[in-house]
Amino acid sequence: MPTILLVEDELSLALIVKDNLESRGFTVLHAADGQAGLDLFRQHDPDLLVVDVMMPVLDGFSLAEQVRHAHATVPIIFLTARGQTADVVRGFELGGSDYVRKPFSIEELVARINARLLAVATPTPPALVAIGQYQFDYPHQRLLRQGHAQTLTNREAEVLQHLYQQRNQVLARAEVLQALWGDNTFFNGRSLDVYITRLRRYLRADAQVQIVNVRGIGYKLML
Repeated sequence: MPTILLVEDELSLALIVKDNLESRGFTVLHAADGQAGLDLFRQHDPDLLVVDVMMPVLDGFSLAEQVRHAHATVPIIFLTARGQTADVVRGFELGGSDYVRKPFSIEELVARINARLLAVATPTPPALVAIGQYQFDYPHQRLLRQGHAQTLTNREAEVLQHLYQQRNQVLARAEVLQALWGDNTFFNGRSLDVYITRLRRYLRADAQVQIVNVRGIGYKLML
């Protein structure tokens, strides 16, 4: 079964989460601060991390940043009471895969863990695909054009991958939100808008490539 690294300084909550995950067959490693979590990550190479943001020694964002330097694809789920838009966006920019707000249900956390593990287990698409003048390197989260490489965040790459898979077709907004965030809420919709805006900026050098809004439905990547 997958190994989960839980980095949470609130001991009572950590024990509850650990016991519940282990009862579902996961192997769970627990660290009470960010530095201890980083040490366990380096020692055990877990399949997924559940990381609190506000922690002593090394906060969750700093931990995630260091993990991403060592491993580009291991899923990181932030588990935190912080819900401001800026915090959520920063978490995704640092390579976070998901964001679960406290208080939460164990069932929700397990569902999000399973979704992220399934995404990692899905066969990897071809390394490079053409998007107009660009080459999209989804596994390494890069857009390449004329020798220039634009590094994408984990979430930017996932959004672009969904658009590419249904290129020249309408991609329902609700479908993207459900696949990447697990729910279709206003808050997550605003986050998706941020990523669409950034992807348009990255792709603007090729006028033949457009991400257009389809009113009331979603988006279309036109090539």
